[in-house]
Amino acid sequence: MIVGQIDQLTGINFVLAKAKAYWELLKFRLSFLVAFSCAFGFVLASREINWLTFCMLFLGGFLLSGASGIINQIIEKDLDVLMGRTMNRPLPTHRVSVNEAILVAAICTVASVNILWKFTNPLTTGLSVLSMILYGFVYTPLKRVGPVAVFVGAIPGALPPLLGWTAATGIISHEALIIFGIQFIWQFPHFWAIAWVADEDYKKAGFKLLPSGGQKDLNTAVQIMIYTMFLIPMGLLPATFGITGINSAIVATLCGVAFFALTFSLMKSGDRKSALKIMFASFLYLPIVQIAYVLDKI
Repeated sequence: MIVGQIDQLTGINFVLAKAKAYWELLKFRLSFLVAFSCAFGFVLASREINWLTFCMLFLGGFLLSGASGIINQIIEKDLDVLMGRTMNRPLPTHRVSVNEAILVAAICTVASVNILWKFTNPLTTGLSVLSMILYGFVYTPLKRVGPVAVFVGAIPGALPPLLGWTAATGIISHEALIIFGIQFIWQFPHFWAIAWVADEDYKKAGFKLLPSGGQKDLNTAVQIMIYTMFLIPMGLLPATFGITGINSAIVATLCGVAFFALTFSLMKSGDRKSALKIMFASFLYLPIVQIAYVLDKI
């Protein structure tokens, strides 16, 4: 929709356009994946699934992720205008005002905290709020500072399965740290592949996420390869510690090896196409492996 055009609409057309803008503001796909990871950790930790808690955890995780994303968009609204991949978001196109975005973020945060407090436990609620603070107010500004942002961003990015575990058990156990660790390590090739593909856009906004001085060079490609390689033994830990069984270990190993193999093309050619393959592989790796773990558990 053209900038400002939404204000010229009336009646149902205005309502629908506004609803669509709010939907985009919540980053539905990303928020859904965060909620999915929370649900994954919950199912993995539960002997018997409490479906009410499961649904409320999913909803609470979705809303808090949505709030975190909105905070990110508010802070970066002037930078999003500069990048092709973000210039059509609701704030840069003025389909949603900053005050509206703040209000939606506040509503989502309050609703999420209340849901998680009532249906899970204080530990899960506290960690959820910590995740939002780290993502919205620490990771977001650090993106213009340097690659340390990736490390910081990987923490809230890896917390959802741990939150699911604590929602089911009330404690941070070694099993919870294992599923946190897998998603934490996964963040690095995921983030860096995206940063490689979107490098021109990121430079316009001053984002500095790539290692090796922000360069798309062999050193960066090697670091992507190393972290991807770590996923192979990490993927075996749930079976090793009795969380899941051998079937999911096989799936995790095959996915890890396939993911790892793609990095050699990037090291050899250093082209955008190879980075794009790694990026899409990262999108596939996590849900496939998590679903395999859950199916093996149940």
